Amino acid sequence: MNPLAAHRVRVSHLRESFAEANERLVARLRGSDDEAARRVPEGGGWSAAQIGWHVARVTTRFAGFMSGELPGAQPLASGFVERPWAEIAPTVAERLEAPPGFQPPPGVSRMEAIAALEASGMQLARALDVVTPERGAGHGISSPIVGGAINLYQVAEWATAHVIRHNKQAKQVLGR
Repeated sequence: MNPLAAHRVRVSHLRESFAEANERLVARLRGSDDEAARRVPEGGGWSAAQIGWHVARVTTRFAGFMSGELPGAQPLASGFVERPWAEIAPTVAERLEAPPGFQPPPGVSRMEAIAALEASGMQLARALDVVTPERGAGHGISSPIVGGAINLYQVAEWATAHVIRHNKQAKQVLGR
């Protein structure tokens, strides 16, 4: 397969995977009531609505890196070798502390979270639209969370994994 065709296939898969994961979280929030979505678990943690808000905030940041609207993505070092996401995912800590800008405010409503998730999903889709093969494979970010440098294609994989991870958390918080 030629490089442009491979890029198109990869971007299509990334777009579909992310949209499916994001829609599952949106559906979970839509299927709950306002009170349940705002309820903070006993012992602390985030409500399901706060989880949705956090996911949307992170997705928006990832989309900004991918599109170039936010600084952060840099050319990868020569010799960069992409590690399969399946090798990276198990190395991500089970529990992480979100940086202050990504911690949800108290009292986030279910509808605020849904609107934020839908808007961030559109931003990620648009970001994928502007990623070129050269930028997707040759630019990236570095984070200790994922063990170093990843390319922009992998940022989209991380965005999807992040939604899936927090959808499971929302399921537990909501008790379904």
